[in-house]
Amino acid sequence: MSIDVFEEIVRLRKERVPAALATVVSAKGSTPAKMTTRMLVTAMGRVCGTVGGGCVEADVIRAARDVIDTGRPRTLSFKLVGEEAERTGIACGGIVDVMVEPLEDPRVVIVGAGHVGQAVARLATDVGLQVTVVDDRPDFANAERFPAADEIIVAELDALRDAVGVGPRTSILVMTRGHAEDYGVLRWALTTPAGRIGVLGSRSKRKRFIDDLRAEGHDTDRIDNVSMPVGLDLGAETVPEIAVSIVAELIAHRRGVRPAHA
Repeated sequence: MSIDVFEEIVRLRKERVPAALATVVSAKGSTPAKMTTRMLVTAMGRVCGTVGGGCVEADVIRAARDVIDTGRPRTLSFKLVGEEAERTGIACGGIVDVMVEPLEDPRVVIVGAGHVGQAVARLATDVGLQVTVVDDRPDFANAERFPAADEIIVAELDALRDAVGVGPRTSILVMTRGHAEDYGVLRWALTTPAGRIGVLGSRSKRKRFIDDLRAEGHDTDRIDNVSMPVGLDLGAETVPEIAVSIVAELIAHRRGVRPAHA
């Protein structure tokens, strides 16, 4: 990997710019790409590096944009012989496999720095998630109460669009101090590309929120995918148990499993 790609990865991670990394994982026969050759593609279409050029690269760029949108990795295989060679414009007789993966790390944004938020943050860190804690109260959102959090943001809850970066591998958990605050944050979350949105609350609260969101004209599919009450059905009652059920749901989503819901 060239130093330019290394530097770009560091910069994009720091700025949380959505991007995908394409890596040649197999190169057999005569090919223009060598093993571990890499190319970085951002959501805006900026490219750094190469995986061989021609239509191979064009296909990889298209796949990278899909990976950025979905947060799910893909592997592409190119046989540079016959019709495939004519299509790609690279007739060298080899076979190239390219893995395309999202650059964004799995992350959870916890909006609400109360007791449940504290417990969820601890467990989420333990299972390898990047943790961002958001609240409008500095006495709650601070390093003393959230020592393991990767990021702590103190911001007004009606100004999260500019304060919090969100990508497709981000899960947003809404657990503020009140129903009105929860609803406002949920409205913001629905406008983001977050891969998962969960809200702490009851089924009656879900019905009320869903009805209001539909009346406001929010995307129906997006609304239906909101997890509320968030957490797997474990019969949880205490704060630590509720946190376990919520993090278990995050793990299930991360692994592509569809378990029973609370």
